Parts: sequence; C-alpha cells; structure tokens
Amino acid sequence: MTDAQLAVAAAQAGAAVVRALYGEPLERFEKSAADFATTADLEAEKAILRVLRTARPDDAITGEESGRTGADGAERRWLVDPLCGTLNYAVRNMLVAVNVALRVGTRITAAASADPFTDEVFWTDGERAHLRGGGRDEESVPSPDSRLVDVNLDPPFPNAPGFRVARLLDDPGFIERFRPRVVSTTLAVAWVAAGRRAAYVTDGDLRDSVHFAAGIALCRAAGCVVTGIHGQLLHTGAGGLVVAADRETHTALLKLISGRSSGDR
Repeated sequence: MTDAQLAVAAAQAGAAVVRALYGEPLERFEKSAADFATTADLEAEKAILRVLRTARPDDAITGEESGRTGADGAERRWLVDPLCGTLNYAVRNMLVAVNVALRVGTRITAAASADPFTDEVFWTDGERAHLRGGGRDEESVPSPDSRLVDVNLDPPFPNAPGFRVARLLDDPGFIERFRPRVVSTTLAVAWVAAGRRAAYVTDGDLRDSVHFAAGIALCRAAGCVVTGIHGQLLHTGAGGLVVAADRETHTALLKLISGRSSGDR
C-alpha cells in the first residue's frame, strides 16, 4: 500500500466513525474555554491511528486529541485531525472533515481529506490531487468561477490588529467581486482544490497543523496559488493562508488584504 493509499484508508476509517456516531448523544471533553472534543473525535482518531500503526508502525504521529508519539525529529510524521468542525458536528451540522497527512522531512507527500456525509475523499500523492467518489477517482481541477471565498473567523488572530480576516466581509471591493462563505471546517480548503471554492483565507501559524496540512497539500498538488496573507512563502513571515484557484483571484485578495491592513493601522 502506498502512502497515499494509506492516507485515504485512514481518513475513510475515521469518517466511518464520524458518520456512525452522528446524531448520537456525545460526551464533551473541554480542552479550553472555547474548544472541546467529543466522543466522536476520540473514537475517530483511534480508528485512524489503528490503520496507520498497523501499516507503518515505525512512523511518528501527531494527533489532534492524542498528541505526539514517536521521535520529535522523525523524518516521517503523520498529522491527524479526526474531526475538523467539532462544533458543527455537535450541533448536528454535517459540514466536517477528517484530515490525514504525511510529512516526510519538510514536505507533505501524501494527504487525504474525507467528507463523512458525502462519502467523498479528496486526496493527493504529493504530485496530483484527486477526488474519490462513487468508487471512481477524478483529477481535481481548481476554478475561480463560483467567486465563493471561504474565510476562517475562528481565533487565534496573531496578526491582529493589523489584519483580521473578518474585516474583509465589509470591504466594498471584496463584496463587489466575491461572495463570502463561512463553513468553519477545513473541508473548504479541499473544496478550493476541487473547484468548489474560488479561494480560502485564514490567519494563524499553520506549520505542521493537523487541521490544514492535508488541505494545503491538496491545493498545491492541484495547482492552486498558495501563500501567506501577504503573499510570502507559506510558513514564513506573518503567517496565515491565502489559497486561490488562480493567480488573478489570489492577486485580488492580496490587494484587498493589503489595503485593509494598512487602513487599520
């Protein structure tokens, strides 16, 4: 089994648990004042880890719920987010994702993002991005045509007050050109790769992020434009993420972000 096939199998195992427990009474486990996990998060992560450890027992793993295992400097490390969109899920909103990615050295070489409720899996072998649905794989093709831009409004906001993504929502230039969406799950990043969103914008330090690693890898493999919020190389400088289906959309968003940031200082 290749690493990409393993990423898909692990994401599907987690998605099966998330789907099976949907609508059931779930215990909550508080992680902070504004963050919690549910029984579904924990059980889905266990299912994913069983798949990974059976196939690659020597690999290191970082799980959203179980933390880091394996050597800190491991060449191969799996990044696992068993339920991205926990609050959505807890209130019976089906917009969630199950994310699995493999970092080898500094590069994500395989990743999968599964939608438990459509039975779709967005996946990459690090070279090309694909969408699996109905037992078939098709290549992911980004498109700006929808003009839909998903924005992440959840904290933290390390670049505030100079930049807050929420301020794009009342920017006349943004409203004229794009249509904002807020789904509060990184499934929306995979949608950019597949042509269902024109772009995605968030603040934050996303290096080795269990939430974002899979989606970023998918977008890169699909040929999207992927940078930090000021156009810098990802994981350098100010941080954040702007991923767009094409260069024109990306350039327009950077101009809006730059204008809004300078105007807020």
